[in-house]
Amino acid sequence: MTVKITDIQVINTAPEGINLTVVKVLTSEDGLYGYGDATFAYRWRSVTSYVLDYLKPLLIGRDVSEITELWNLMHNNSYWRDGAIGNIAIAGVDIALWDIKGKMARMPVYDLLGGAVRAGVPVYRHVDGANVDEIVDNIAYYREKGLKHLRVQCGGYGGGLSLTPPKGSAEGAHDGIYLDSRAYIRKTVDLFDKLRARVGFDIDFVHDVHERIQPSEASELAKLLEPYRLFFLEDPLPLTDLECFRELRQRTVTPLAEGELFNNAQVIRPLIVNHLIDFIRVHVPQLGGITPCRKLAIFCQEFGVRTAWHGPGDLSPLGHAANIHLDMASENFGVQEWSGIEPPNFVIQKLRTQKGALLEVFRGMPEFKDGFVYANRKPGLGIEVDEKEAAKYPCNDDLTTWTMTRGRDGSLILP
Repeated sequence: MTVKITDIQVINTAPEGINLTVVKVLTSEDGLYGYGDATFAYRWRSVTSYVLDYLKPLLIGRDVSEITELWNLMHNNSYWRDGAIGNIAIAGVDIALWDIKGKMARMPVYDLLGGAVRAGVPVYRHVDGANVDEIVDNIAYYREKGLKHLRVQCGGYGGGLSLTPPKGSAEGAHDGIYLDSRAYIRKTVDLFDKLRARVGFDIDFVHDVHERIQPSEASELAKLLEPYRLFFLEDPLPLTDLECFRELRQRTVTPLAEGELFNNAQVIRPLIVNHLIDFIRVHVPQLGGITPCRKLAIFCQEFGVRTAWHGPGDLSPLGHAANIHLDMASENFGVQEWSGIEPPNFVIQKLRTQKGALLEVFRGMPEFKDGFVYANRKPGLGIEVDEKEAAKYPCNDDLTTWTMTRGRDGSLILP
């Protein structure tokens, strides 16, 4: 008997002060439903409207088993496509359909993707601090938890950031997140020099440039960081400067990772086929969910590019679970970013308004233990959402300020 989509609902919740969006797909089989991540924390109302006003009427009555057919239908139906809001809305449905298929098959999603090729997923956490001493203390904490990979920043992206124009800025400049790229490069090289001297080389470090410096500066930074043997340098160049990757690759042996802002796999293709990056850092919902990301992982494998899916704090536990299931089944897996779930992140923990509330709303998360994350063996993604608990934490409409990044002359730069 064909199982059909009977309803699509959206659950918006912010148990830790970060807006999260969940899509729930209900079916004609009693008690059978699936959850997917459609989180766009800074445009949550737009994603909600896209799902309910456009995808729901399109999909009611469709066969839940036809995941590829339905992904293409959602993607093509708008005509203008590959935008962030549309892709993330599609991802919410797509991930929920994989959750349903796993429940129907009584298998975890990674079994549907070909089965596990590893016992556990190595992850990295975020380490930040105001100075080297604080960062070293935080590194020691995570090493005790078994972490072998850590992303290290000092004072946030770009380092030494100010919310108001710092001394030396242009008169009349607007408020924003101010960045001095030259000072940032000097401080970053000095940071890793001191860290290697104090903690050694038996832990792999990642550093995120966040696309905030010029291509020539990215080449300089990558070259200067070579002695400190980074696991990878993340997002050294913005999407607008992808042609500069060839020159960057020629100038440095520091491994390169790129991709959390990609929403079109065709744009990524030249970086992969020309061996210009070492890791693909796609944000799974941004590309459209499990369906396109599984294809991308297989494509990357043919060119020696490893996966390192984006796993930030502004991703729901369903999105984190989707990452883990892809990791479990991908031969060319590299490492997984893991944030917002126990053990707590030092910086995030200080900002939490509802400690522990996230794990009350989302039940059945993959388990972290000694540097690895282990997917549970439950069918589908293995996560249940307590909708009554979720309703206790409404989303907010605060203006997004961390993306208002500026140079010392007051001009906006990429965040």
